[in-house]
Amino acid sequence: MKATNSKDYDFLTIEPHWQTFWEQDKTFRAPDDFRRPKFYVLDMFPYPSGSGLHIGHPEGYTATDILARYKRARGFNVLHPIGWDAFGLPAEQHAVKTGTHPASNTQNNIANFRRQIKALGFSYDWDREIDTTDPKYYRWTQWIFLQLFKQGLAYVDERPVWWCPELKAVLANEEVVDGKSEIGGHPVERRNLRQWVLRITAYAERLLADLKDVDWPDSTKRMQEAWIGRSEGAEVAFKLAEPAQGELKVFTTRPDTLFGCTYMVIAPEHPMVATLTVPGQQAAVAVYQRQAAAKSDLERTDLAKNKSGVFTGSYAINPVNGARVPVWIADYVVMGYGTGAIMAVPAQDQRDWDFAKIYALPIVRTVQPTADFAGEAFVEDGPAINSAHGDLNLNGLRIEAAKAAIIAWLERTGRGVRKVNFKLRDWLFSRQRYWGEPVPVVWVNAEDYARAKAKLGAALGKNEVSYAANGVTHYALPLPDTALPLTLPEVKSYLPSGAGESPLANATEWLDVWYDFETGAAVATTEPRPAGESWVHGRRETNTMPQWAGSCWYYLRYLDPQNSERFVAPELAKYWSSPDLYVGGAEHAVLHLLYARFWHKVLFDLGHVPDHEPFRRLFHQGIILGEDGVKMSKTRGNVVNPDHVVAGYGADTLRLYLMFLGPLEAMKPWNPKGIEGVHRFLRKVWRECIDQDGAVHARISADATLPPDAEKLLHESIKKVGEDFEALRFNTAISTLMILLNALQKLPAIPRSTLLDFLRMLAPLAPHLAEELWVRLGERPSIMAAGWPVFDATKTIADTVTMVFQVNGKYRGDAVVPVAVTEAELLQLAKDHPKVGPHLAGKPVKRAIWVKGKLINLLV
Repeated sequence: MKATNSKDYDFLTIEPHWQTFWEQDKTFRAPDDFRRPKFYVLDMFPYPSGSGLHIGHPEGYTATDILARYKRARGFNVLHPIGWDAFGLPAEQHAVKTGTHPASNTQNNIANFRRQIKALGFSYDWDREIDTTDPKYYRWTQWIFLQLFKQGLAYVDERPVWWCPELKAVLANEEVVDGKSEIGGHPVERRNLRQWVLRITAYAERLLADLKDVDWPDSTKRMQEAWIGRSEGAEVAFKLAEPAQGELKVFTTRPDTLFGCTYMVIAPEHPMVATLTVPGQQAAVAVYQRQAAAKSDLERTDLAKNKSGVFTGSYAINPVNGARVPVWIADYVVMGYGTGAIMAVPAQDQRDWDFAKIYALPIVRTVQPTADFAGEAFVEDGPAINSAHGDLNLNGLRIEAAKAAIIAWLERTGRGVRKVNFKLRDWLFSRQRYWGEPVPVVWVNAEDYARAKAKLGAALGKNEVSYAANGVTHYALPLPDTALPLTLPEVKSYLPSGAGESPLANATEWLDVWYDFETGAAVATTEPRPAGESWVHGRRETNTMPQWAGSCWYYLRYLDPQNSERFVAPELAKYWSSPDLYVGGAEHAVLHLLYARFWHKVLFDLGHVPDHEPFRRLFHQGIILGEDGVKMSKTRGNVVNPDHVVAGYGADTLRLYLMFLGPLEAMKPWNPKGIEGVHRFLRKVWRECIDQDGAVHARISADATLPPDAEKLLHESIKKVGEDFEALRFNTAISTLMILLNALQKLPAIPRSTLLDFLRMLAPLAPHLAEELWVRLGERPSIMAAGWPVFDATKTIADTVTMVFQVNGKYRGDAVVPVAVTEAELLQLAKDHPKVGPHLAGKPVKRAIWVKGKLINLLV
């Protein structure tokens, strides 16, 4: 392809010109060439919102694109794909307001994102583009769900969920902010609904242990560890005092403090609330439960919040000393962790201390505070006190020894067991929405399920999932692979049903079916029942999957996006494997990464992927703040649209500026004045290559040679820019190129080969300009195929060195000398130096200290 006819740096002509070439030439297509070393670099794919890209998107995308282009130049077969995480509540809400299908709005948004991304010159392999809302894609999301189902990792349960009456939707915890919906700010409330749940807790130990195998930021690892929340302790059984019957179990990490337990607390939603509440306390308990239901778990467990609770009227028996302890209800205890009940030890827990002080409950110290301790609850180590009864005596033991002794006693007496607990909860996998992947099961009655099980046997897997409603038990039959994808039906309204079900509950012909459990075929019950024993009456699942589902495995589909037989062929999974570098925002440091790791480990256990971790190396780009130094938002009016920057300065300028702002991982403010400097640098590159008539500059010559100092700088630059690219230090790489260009600018003539080397280093950063000038200098496109400049270490070795002359440790002069100078020669040069000689006059040199390559110190 020819260059443009631009006489000046006309980026509005040059950039679309080369973008067209790359697309037609398929310059960045990643062939499945097993003979070549591979490099898989991945961006966290975007949700295609209606507002389009904001400036934060291209920051990370530019970084991965630079690395992808650099790795291609170094001979790697680079996979650099892009796609769309396109299911989500915003598209559904738009459909509710306008009546248009969410798919229509989603595809319009994707088209806009695609246009913006192509305008920035990113080197994606567009043949591998994916869209999570495409049935050809979510067929495999459904297939992976069925593998989880068959392995016993999916079940249904009545769970309290956030229900927003205004949105008529169930919201995830992360979609609720201060008791209101994140979208729209509407009030929310707690409701119990039948939900699909994934048993991620079965992988808790491995999700924690395998963090040692990944190269991630320490802060992200710590967040994952905190979310999983492994703790060791004991599960202790407290018998209930008469007239109540049974026992109350608690998990505690501090069983050594059992003697200090002066009351117990259960969560407001604990199943034993009704059993434990005496008649005189029922009204107060009911009011408190309603108040707690309006709070998020985060609000309830906030250590700074005011403590509140209500007494049930019942007592439990402390197993170590037989003391009666009152049982309270308080919202700072939640059902998701441990047993939903705690033993409260005010003297050793500040939260329990605060509660005890408010309600005048006893406080008994079981660990001796230090002499200088002047606080309330003592949470440090120390010898046990007040901890003896009968054959059990912990007094004098430090915490760890006391723990071991009490756990042994609990197990010996049958009053407790050693236990490991995790804060991690099973994954709530249902959404009462239309715009999501349909769950591929059909609900049937017990008789029909028994027939299907007898016929299908192992094909149903090891899992039996059921729920009861109105006295009838319903069983889940997983769809066979041949019936996938189960697609979304057309509906008249995108509003959820008033009963809390999704809009799918209103699609009656899709919902109620005659179902063939052998083939997965289905016809509406408005039609006659087909002949055959495998046809049963069924009801499809109305819950859809959360947006997390499609993003749990998308990095695998890029490896084989057109395969209709498998989600990825084994040989491609082995070759491309998991991403060598994964770049995205730190806001995804917990849930997305945790859920993807969970699914990946299941697929690994089933033999579908070769690695046990999905992302070997992870990097979080920093947030770009508004010009006012505050996080960008529409309400503040400080959002920067990349389209405007590209129109005013060009994509290459935007790319360079985003990388030149500072370290990639740092938080940094947008500064519109700074972009001018980067733009001037690119114009300077143009002027060094092209004269005012649009011809190659006369100073560029194939016969010119570099002087030694310039040649040294060139090879030092080749080495440093390459190392900086590998380490994602793009700001210092740009600085190096600026220094090199300034040096070349001072030469009377620039060797053509030197300028070509410069352009090859510039190409990953400013690819459009580099392509244009590459062709203008007589080379064939694409510069991406030209490789990386050759670094010659011998060219960086200087022939001379500046030596410092000291007399009695004080600087007295210096001189440029040959590198091979001897000590005797250097001593004579120092004595003869006009500024050193006067300090030696009449004084014999007792000793000379020579530091090679740096200095010689004459002691007189």
